[in-house]
Amino acid sequence: MRSYDPDLTPSWKRPPAPVPEVPAEPDLVVEEVGTGFCGAVIRCEAGTVTLEDRFGKHRVFPLAPRGFLLEGRPVTLVRPSSAAPVRPTRTASGSIAVPGARARVARAGRIYVEGRHDAELVERVWGDDLRVEGVVVEYLEGVDDLPAIVRDFAPGPDARLGVLVDHLVPGSKESRIAAQVTDAHTLVVGHPYIDIWEAVKPSAVGIPAWPAVPRGQDWKTGVCRALGWPENTGAAWRHILSRVRDWKDLEPELLGRVEELIDFVTAP
Repeated sequence: MRSYDPDLTPSWKRPPAPVPEVPAEPDLVVEEVGTGFCGAVIRCEAGTVTLEDRFGKHRVFPLAPRGFLLEGRPVTLVRPSSAAPVRPTRTASGSIAVPGARARVARAGRIYVEGRHDAELVERVWGDDLRVEGVVVEYLEGVDDLPAIVRDFAPGPDARLGVLVDHLVPGSKESRIAAQVTDAHTLVVGHPYIDIWEAVKPSAVGIPAWPAVPRGQDWKTGVCRALGWPENTGAAWRHILSRVRDWKDLEPELLGRVEELIDFVTAP
């Protein structure tokens, strides 16, 4: 015996089934139905929500019924019960955000990195944390002069010095220089990559892998050439940096070392 739907209205004439209403809380990741734009909620105001995708791009959308997908299912985003705008609860490094915190007066201690690109990447991901802790980051333009720089800085218990070095591997020139300056008040750590560019995950940049560059060839220029980019390393770096949204876009070999330096220079 057949069973029949008691509602004889054709399905195409029926109103759509209700969907859950979900508060647009900080960091909630949704996809906008009409455009396919996927991002995390960073702000929700009267009638609109602002999403940020993994490349740092912002888009504003209306809080339309059934306007978003959450884990593949349609939902209606609604404004959270709090009237205040939604703000991220974590910094780009993954630390708990401190809303309204003022930058601390700079400590005597410092963190040195090899070059401008290193400093810009550290600022992009750890900048909020460093300002709260009062840590200044400076760059060296290479490590050859590091022993003299450390001597002039004169690290001590109240002025610790942390140094981040590229390509710090056993037997390298960098490892020998690091050994000369490391002591109770100076910590030198490094990552295994030839250049800080490689510490950005290839997936974040949209490439399958960082290319191998033959020895004797300028590494950055070789990368641009292998990837078919214009041989303008400044423009290439701006493109790479623009793809870094937070700590998840960096390799763990860099993440751990920077966190270690921050802990070292801020220790009581």
